[in-house]
Amino acid sequence: MKDIQSLRDHRRINIKKVGVKDISYPISVLDRANQVQRTVARVNMYVNLPHQFKGTHMSRFIEILNHFHGDINLRSFRLMLEETKTKLQAEAAHMEIEFPFFLKKKSPAANKMELVEYLCRMHGSLDRTDDLTLEVAVPIAPPAPVQTSSGLPESLGHWGVANICLRFRHFIWLEELIEMVEEVTSHDLRWSASSVKPPAHTLSVEKIAKDLAVKLAGHPDISWCSITVENLSQGFSTFATIEWPEEDFNLNRNRIH
Repeated sequence: MKDIQSLRDHRRINIKKVGVKDISYPISVLDRANQVQRTVARVNMYVNLPHQFKGTHMSRFIEILNHFHGDINLRSFRLMLEETKTKLQAEAAHMEIEFPFFLKKKSPAANKMELVEYLCRMHGSLDRTDDLTLEVAVPIAPPAPVQTSSGLPESLGHWGVANICLRFRHFIWLEELIEMVEEVTSHDLRWSASSVKPPAHTLSVEKIAKDLAVKLAGHPDISWCSITVENLSQGFSTFATIEWPEEDFNLNRNRIH
């Protein structure tokens, strides 16, 4: 059978992106406490197709996923991009992976251990050079509530979320990144000891975003970071975003204060 997809196309029209999306696929994620955590990801894979080709074989994307089955993680990301670019004879290869990551935490409301879910994303691109970003969404709870008349604590609820997207010079544990964010977003438990409400500015999206920027700017392995803090209100949301490019990293770090 003639391979139509690999035939030359003389119309000289580049296809910006062609590929497959929303593939549900099992992956392994490095886990600091347990070495490996198994989870299920949603995967998008696509390439920039040169104008001389009519198309590409979509099955090749799945073949590449199967080749790395059980070993899809930050360390193998570049190898997958290289194989995608080579096998599909593409100008550039791209891959996006979204997955839940679970950590065992002590619940301040129930005073017991529970699993907390963090939505994570990895995005990689490879043309002449490679680019990899890691993103994690960390839930932000309001300050610990006061005791009710029955002596039971009220529900903590869900104040908002901090979305952290970064490029890094060296490997960073997901747990380490989450811990850095929660050191800023976890509110002081002293508010649970009285009926006094915390000052409004302690919960502003602007202040939390700036505090996170200062915290992450101090990490030697982070070369670029974008921070978006969102407050989820009824009927609307508020947000604040801070971003610094790699070349201005130290300069912007000084300007944050």
